[in-house]
Amino acid sequence: MKYWTGSDSTEEKRYQSQGDKPGPSRKLSMSDELIMTLVRFRLALPVYVMAHLFGVSGSRVSSVFTTWMFCLFHIFKGFIIRPSRELIKKFMPSSFLRTFPRTRAIIDCSEIFIQRPRNPSTNARTYSTYKSHNTVKFLVSITPTGAFNFISEVWGGNTSDRHITMHSGFLELVSPGDEIMADRGFTIRDLLTERKAYLTIPPFTRKCKWGKGRYLSVKEIRKTRQIANLRIHVERAIQRLKTFKLISQTIPWNMKSLIHPMVVVAAFFCNLQKPLVKKN
Repeated sequence: MKYWTGSDSTEEKRYQSQGDKPGPSRKLSMSDELIMTLVRFRLALPVYVMAHLFGVSGSRVSSVFTTWMFCLFHIFKGFIIRPSRELIKKFMPSSFLRTFPRTRAIIDCSEIFIQRPRNPSTNARTYSTYKSHNTVKFLVSITPTGAFNFISEVWGGNTSDRHITMHSGFLELVSPGDEIMADRGFTIRDLLTERKAYLTIPPFTRKCKWGKGRYLSVKEIRKTRQIANLRIHVERAIQRLKTFKLISQTIPWNMKSLIHPMVVVAAFFCNLQKPLVKKN
């Protein structure tokens, strides 16, 4: 295994091709390195703590973690797949069957705090007015049972939900007849209509004819509640994703290239857990 030594170090060293590395032999086995990576990922223990626990230097901890995280990402990303319509229908929870039986995916965007960039333009692109903090933002899609079936690349926190949906590759996975459930902020009905798919969002309020307020009809209120009761599962899935504490805290700027791999790896492990939504 070739270990990460920084983005500026890409050329192969002589000892890497000859298999005779100078200096002391490795202190950790491959399994120990994997355990170190998973412990740091799950618990977000500081580098100096991990270094003390495993008896290595802090720089070694960082190198091992980065190397293994990219390795796990390349292995696991192929398992975040979009199930067929027949498979989704087979395991469709009864709560969806009663109200929105054609639902293929539930989508939402999530944000992760990052360290404030020094570059003014990068700072502007990553500043989220919603979070009042510098963030990166990504689109997630889950099946009706709560399994992740799409994770986008990360974008600056100032990017709109529509822009991410348009350019993330999600729309290329949408088939005619699909029903996509989302929040009101996803103004993507026209994009789905082009693909003969449907958008399910809560109804918008209308201006009252008899006053200054806004209102919903009884039927629209009922539909809003039904969608809210089902759409909450994507929020629960994101909460489960962020039980991996390293992506639930502020990420240092020098780890920005690791954010997408970490999210994908976390999504893979989440998919190994029990379904968020039971069939019956």
